[in-house]
Amino acid sequence: VQLQASGGGLVQAGGSLSLSCTASGSGFARSATMGWYRQAPGKQRELVATIISSGITNYADFVKGRFTVSRNRSKNTVYLQMNSLKSEDTAVYYCYTNLYWAGREYWGQGTQVTVSS
Repeated sequence: VQLQASGGGLVQAGGSLSLSCTASGSGFARSATMGWYRQAPGKQRELVATIISSGITNYADFVKGRFTVSRNRSKNTVYLQMNSLKSEDTAVYYCYTNLYWAGREYWGQGTQVTVSS
């Protein structure tokens, strides 16, 4: 399974950015959980948001009300809409998928999001 992320970049505080990530490979299935994690310099990787096949979402408290995760199952793509960005949102954002039935997780290459204050 491969995950190809796009989006990200530099934005001023209060602005918006969107990320997308498409899964490919014969091992991937639309029932997989997909989502986003992030890692800021000197910090551990942390959950941002996930979405399961049925569309149920889970968010970290620090992004609730600002970020929205969604997916297009037919395109094997997960999205992250980030609004009201803060400088503390600056991090490398990683796309993620969990093939729970196989006990496997996959990560994308990471995309940089930089929020200037």
